Amino acid sequence: MFQISDTIVAIATPPGEGAIGVIRLSGSQAIAITNSIFKGKDLGLQPSHTLHFGKIMDGAQVIDEVVVSVFKGPKSYTGEDITEISCHGSGYVLQQVVGLCAANGARMARPGEFTMRAFLNGKLDLTQAEAVADLIASDSSSAHKAAMHNLKGGFSHDLAAMREQLIRFSALIELELDFSQEDVEFADRTQFYELIERITAATTQLIQSFGLGNAIKNGVSVAIAGKPNAGKSTLLNALLNEDRAIVSEVAGTTRDTIEEALNINGILFRLIDTAGIREHTTDLIERQGIARSRDAMNKADVVIYLFDVAQYLTSDFEQNDLLRQIEEFSERKTSFLAVGNKTDEAGRENAASALKSLGENVLLISARNKENIDELKEALYNLVTGGTVKTEGTIITNARHYATLQEVLKSLADIKNGMDNNLPGDLLSLDIRSCLHYLGEITGHVTTEDKLDYIFSKFCIGK
Repeated sequence: MFQISDTIVAIATPPGEGAIGVIRLSGSQAIAITNSIFKGKDLGLQPSHTLHFGKIMDGAQVIDEVVVSVFKGPKSYTGEDITEISCHGSGYVLQQVVGLCAANGARMARPGEFTMRAFLNGKLDLTQAEAVADLIASDSSSAHKAAMHNLKGGFSHDLAAMREQLIRFSALIELELDFSQEDVEFADRTQFYELIERITAATTQLIQSFGLGNAIKNGVSVAIAGKPNAGKSTLLNALLNEDRAIVSEVAGTTRDTIEEALNINGILFRLIDTAGIREHTTDLIERQGIARSRDAMNKADVVIYLFDVAQYLTSDFEQNDLLRQIEEFSERKTSFLAVGNKTDEAGRENAASALKSLGENVLLISARNKENIDELKEALYNLVTGGTVKTEGTIITNARHYATLQEVLKSLADIKNGMDNNLPGDLLSLDIRSCLHYLGEITGHVTTEDKLDYIFSKFCIGK
């Protein structure tokens, strides 16, 4: 478990050379330790939230000219006294300053220890603390908005409202136990039943948002698959608007998977160009590429299955093969888009007429001429998000929250079942306490030390 009685120090900026590097200290001795190596104003006499120029000294030797920020608790990120030393971004300089801080009594911070102290000192709840890590890792506008919503306490507010209402009814039901001989009823069972229905609906909505939340946070893996020479590499280049993959008329040119990222309306899609899939080949390397293609298809969140429209229109075998592949995707419940390529060769009107029977998951494009590429991007986005991403509301992006909310839902079902079967108040109270426990576990009102260690150990050092 983290110790919060001592003063900690860490480099808060990424490794490598840069114009500025920041060293952060937090704890009761943060200002005194910084003052002992700082030549300039007496930092102990300065007001909070101020900046001071001076020099970091190792005895008579000047290490660097710096700007020191002073934040006095409890009005600071951690709730403790904090100093931040802005040095020049030399790795050597930063290590020298950290070494001086350690020599004067500071301890090296563990990963996430600054945010852990903010949580333990009541500056953040656990969902807000985890949102800090999500914000740092966000690489798209949707991920940023979702993290900011949670950091501002949006998710916490939703959970707090649920807990407050449950606690009120729980108190009334437990009060009834003190008057069991009088056979009185303080908690209106009809209102309580309605409350459970509302909380169940809200919890279900949060759980259902996790699919979208996971896509926002981690991106969506998209395998571009199909037979050799269907135009997969040409499509990858068209989607990226650059020549990323080698394109050739020779079937089997792509032997291994190629992965690139594409941002569509704030959602990050990881496009995987795979080797062409065919049943029979004597080329050992191509066979290995095909095996990797099938593996990529199985692991992908979405599959773009590309086929040659001209071949489809002229070959019964190709038609049956495509229908079999679409049926296989449906049986496996794989999210997919069937995309007919090379409409410039086949004729768009003929292709559109022949493909009506395949359903609305089929699009027609010409990757070479970049026709309907924007429509494909839109279809891909709609398939993943349902057409829109409402990041103003709470979207679950954290697997821990998702798992715990499922336990909340089970507890709510137990409460409802108990009410349906007219369970006595003492048994009903146990189910309510269980539900409150899981709600509190999400925000950190109820938790264990080992869980905190695991959560904050995933943070970067200096945060």
